Amino acid sequence: MFGTTDLALFVVSALLLNITPGPDTLYILGRTVSQGWRGGMVAAFGIAAGLLVHTFAAAVGLSALLAASSTAFTLLKWAGAVYLVYVGASLLFAGPPANRSPAPELRAAGLRTVFLQGFLTNVLNPKVALFFLAFLPQFVDPGAPSKPLAFVFLGMVFIFNGTLWNLCVAWSAARVAGRFSASGRLALWLNRTVGALFVYLGVRLVTSHES
Repeated sequence: MFGTTDLALFVVSALLLNITPGPDTLYILGRTVSQGWRGGMVAAFGIAAGLLVHTFAAAVGLSALLAASSTAFTLLKWAGAVYLVYVGASLLFAGPPANRSPAPELRAAGLRTVFLQGFLTNVLNPKVALFFLAFLPQFVDPGAPSKPLAFVFLGMVFIFNGTLWNLCVAWSAARVAGRFSASGRLALWLNRTVGALFVYLGVRLVTSHES
């Protein structure tokens, strides 16, 4: 669909990634605790706007690379595979989180400021940009007639799933008012699940024989 491949696997991978706690989740929790449901909702939309920037940057940059050299694109996919294996191994062998700090209690701010901070927190995170460059190409069909469209479609699926989850996080945090916290054991096994998935994606790419 739209020049993608293994779309079902991508959706599952994206869902697992979206529910893995990270800086975006902490920011949403912090805003929800300090400003309620509306603050968390606006923070989630700000983060989604940042992901849009990463999506279009990946589509434009990688499509230009594809137009210039198919060999360069293959090398990029291999580099992405190595990166995914590295991240996956780090998650697989990481110990349980030790005394993870709760969501920060942020000072109340206007909703426009909340949105902008969420946007900048995401768009200025080089790890997010690097991850998009490594992750999305794994699900783009090399023979796709419009590779930018494939990148945009995958990015939109990722953003849609992620925003739904972030809104769920904000709603849940608002419901339990500050007592929202993830189980350490749950976080550990979630990290291991995502880590195993990353390693699988990287190894699958390395062992495939695409022309």
